[in-house]
Amino acid sequence: MRLLRHIALFVFLIEVGFVSAQTDVQNSSITAPMVYGSYGFQVPGGDMKDRFGSNSLISPGFQVKLKSNWMFGLEFSYMWGNKVKNGDEILQNVLTQDGQVISTDGTYAIFDLFERGYTIMGHFGRLFNVLAPNPNSGIFVKVGAGYIQHWIRIQIADYEVPWLEDDYAKGYDRLSGGFALSQFVGYLYLGKTRIFNFYAGVEFMQAWTKGMRDVNFDTMQKDDNQHFDILNGFRIGWVIPIYKRKPKDYYYY
Repeated sequence: MRLLRHIALFVFLIEVGFVSAQTDVQNSSITAPMVYGSYGFQVPGGDMKDRFGSNSLISPGFQVKLKSNWMFGLEFSYMWGNKVKNGDEILQNVLTQDGQVISTDGTYAIFDLFERGYTIMGHFGRLFNVLAPNPNSGIFVKVGAGYIQHWIRIQIADYEVPWLEDDYAKGYDRLSGGFALSQFVGYLYLGKTRIFNFYAGVEFMQAWTKGMRDVNFDTMQKDDNQHFDILNGFRIGWVIPIYKRKPKDYYYY
C-alpha cells in the first residue's frame, strides 16, 4: 500500500507541475523529450535458447522526439527468467546421483537456478504519422546498438552451501557479454496530458557474446567460443513527455 501511495503521489506531482503545459500536441509536430518505463517479454533463439527459456524485462529510458519526427534515446533493461535448461550438466560436479545438493549439515539443500541479465542500448528511429489522432503520434521504428550481459543466478534457501556461493558461484554462472543490436516496430501515442501516453510493439535483438569467466568449474576450461544470441518479443510502455510551458499572454491598453 505504501508503494501505491508513493506512485500516486508521483503521478499527481507530475500532473500538477505541468498542468499549464503547451497543448500544441494536437495541432503540430513538436520537440518532446520524454522519460518512459516499459515491460517486455522475450523468447530466446540462437545459442541462447540452449541455455535459457523465455524471459521478462523492465526498461527505464529517455528519448527525444524532434519536430521532424526523428527520435533518439538511451535505454537500460533488466532481464529475468526462471528457466535454465542445462543446470544439471553445469552443476554435475556438486550434485548427487539423484540431482540434489548437500549442505554443510549433511541435508539436502533447496536451490533454484534463474536467468539474469541486462542491456544498455542507444537507439534512433522515426515516427510516421499514420493511423494517428495528432501529428505527434503514429507508427514508429527504431534501431539500437549497445551491450548485453547475462548469467545464471544460483539461489539457495536457508542452507549453507559454500561451494555454490560467492566466488565459487562464479565458476558455474556462465557470465557472458558482448555487442548487441536491436530493431523495434510499434505504435506511439502522445496526448495533451502527461498521464495517458504509451507505446507498444515488437522487438528483435541479436548479440555476439563470449564467456567472461577465467574458467568454468564443470569443464575446467575458459569458454572462448563466440556465441550468437537472439531475443525476440514484445514491449509495452508508459511515456511521460516533458512539454514546454506555454508563454503567458500579456495585454496592453
